Amino acid sequence: MTFSTEFIEKCASALNNIDAGSIEQAVLQLARVRKFGGRLFIIGSGGGAGHASHATGDFRKMCSIEAYAPYDNVSELTARVNDEGWESTLVNWLHVSRLNKNDGLLVFSVGGGNTEHNISMNLVNAVSFAKQNGSVVIGVLGKDGGHIAKVADATIVIPNLAPELVTPITEGLQAVIWHLFVSHPDLQTNSAKWEGLYK
Repeated sequence: MTFSTEFIEKCASALNNIDAGSIEQAVLQLARVRKFGGRLFIIGSGGGAGHASHATGDFRKMCSIEAYAPYDNVSELTARVNDEGWESTLVNWLHVSRLNKNDGLLVFSVGGGNTEHNISMNLVNAVSFAKQNGSVVIGVLGKDGGHIAKVADATIVIPNLAPELVTPITEGLQAVIWHLFVSHPDLQTNSAKWEGLYK
């Protein structure tokens, strides 16, 4: 078996084993954010930050949800890292944005943060801040043992069926999940360009 065949099979297996009920729960929470006029803040580090940027555009354009990716402003990000430290970058951004009970926080993370080992504390602190303010927290994660999985209102875990490939498979399928979100009939208000051509 080639590496390509094996990788595709592992991705397919992980996708087939995602709990669809957890996705529907997340959709309900996202619909609630829009219903109450809340904003959706989408966060992640590394690949998760890239996902946040892309997903923000999709939620705004296809679902009419006011969405933001805090790390898109590199000037503010680097100023905060330089002056305040990495771990507080998201919390301070969300504080200025007056995060409140009508808002939602969507997190893309492989491990989901770990306070004991001081991993992804920028995400952990942002989630804690969101919970303190009564905001909805949704995690799309690659592990179920991290901090975010324990406290989120809706958690989608991409099964870790290939530990040696947990990051690429998780990040690849996170993109599938958010595209499912923005295609979901309970969220989508505007179809994508190519789909609209065939209606």
